[in-house]
Amino acid sequence: MIFLFFSEIINYMNKLPVIIIVAIILAVAVFFLWYSSAAKAPVNPAIPEEIVLFYGDGCPHCKIVDDFVLQNKVEEKLTFKHLEVWNNKENQILLGQIVEKCSIVADQVGVPFLYDGAGKCYMGDVDVINFFKEKTGIK
Repeated sequence: MIFLFFSEIINYMNKLPVIIIVAIILAVAVFFLWYSSAAKAPVNPAIPEEIVLFYGDGCPHCKIVDDFVLQNKVEEKLTFKHLEVWNNKENQILLGQIVEKCSIVADQVGVPFLYDGAGKCYMGDVDVINFFKEKTGIK
């Protein structure tokens, strides 16, 4: 009887390293699954209280606005952020929040898109350029 008890303890002790290794592997796997899902979770950035110009790389209408800004030295007269949205997920999320705040239907949004920091939105090269003209006194 005692021999059976000790033989089972010895048998368990032989399996203990395997049990520990399996537990460590499971703990590491759970951590990496949790970490990767947390890293992929989109961050909802706060809506800024400053002027933001959203654009897309290669967008022809955005280039028209950019050329106007450069030719008229708008950035010397008015401070604003440039945020690219075609290739930047975080900027896309921010644009989506601003679009919602401005009560614009999401599937009707395009770039260039300007948020004035006070709750008003402008879309398209003509409206954005007119905004810049008004704010800087350019005729």
